[in-house]
Amino acid sequence: MAKDRKQTEDYAGPLKRLLLGVLIVCLLGLFLLWRIDSPRVERFRAAVIDKVVPNLDWAMAPVTGTVNLFRDFQSYQRIYQQNQELRRELQRMQSWKEAALQLEQENARLLDLNNVRLDPRLTYVTGVVSADSGSPFRQSVLLNVGARDGIVDGWAAMDGLGLVGRISGVGNNSARVILLTDTSSRIPVTVQPSGQRALILGDNTVAPPIDFLEDAGKVRPGDRVITSGDGGVFPAGLLVGRVAADPGGRLRLRLAADYERLEFLRVLRDHASPRIDTPGDLIAPGGPPAPPAEVRPEASAGPPEAPEPGEPVDG
Repeated sequence: MAKDRKQTEDYAGPLKRLLLGVLIVCLLGLFLLWRIDSPRVERFRAAVIDKVVPNLDWAMAPVTGTVNLFRDFQSYQRIYQQNQELRRELQRMQSWKEAALQLEQENARLLDLNNVRLDPRLTYVTGVVSADSGSPFRQSVLLNVGARDGIVDGWAAMDGLGLVGRISGVGNNSARVILLTDTSSRIPVTVQPSGQRALILGDNTVAPPIDFLEDAGKVRPGDRVITSGDGGVFPAGLLVGRVAADPGGRLRLRLAADYERLEFLRVLRDHASPRIDTPGDLIAPGGPPAPPAEVRPEASAGPPEAPEPGEPVDG
């Protein structure tokens, strides 16, 4: 058994060397044949290619498929990289869009509140929100304008987009604004276009309810809500917000003011209604009333006094 294996190895070694030599000779001949520049050899090369190459398509198919797969993979990799880059660009664009919207909104408020110089001739005074004194039971903010700037209790405060609240408490250098969402806030409003009168009742939520509607059937979500001017609480025509409906079907107010970013507030000067400081101003015009008749004391009843002796007695 071992002898047969040894004889096989003795024959295999020279055979391998012979085949390798033949292969080298064939390759050298093919190289020389391809290097010869002769018309006859060129025709021979063309005939060999025509005979051999079409028959090798089946052998080249895996190679061609592998090359195409590699190219497709490279193309997919480039597409993936481009997609990732586009995603990053989209994120950057969204951040820039958000920044642009914030700047646009702030610019609109600043343009609307550009009269910041404290001049009595202005129709409003602009102040900066210096503190937020809101709490679960009280919602208000503090402004850096006060009595020195002519601020008066009861004046309306807006943020350039809609009504925010009213002045309630004025110091020399500061003033407090009670927000519409405060529980003590009661605002008479008009719902457009139906013209229905109602009250906005603060309940410490961002969407206060709408109550005391004359005809709730004429009011629809999305209707515009403005101040009515009733009671002299606010000037008429100030934008408050729009009507919305909660899941329970109750009508509420979607505030127009941006309560999340109260930075500047515009205090409206309301000189339309004169202030009443003395009780005399309560008397309606029409001439002074007639003075009351003077009441004279009557003579006390009693018997006449007796005359002195010697005095005549009237008959």
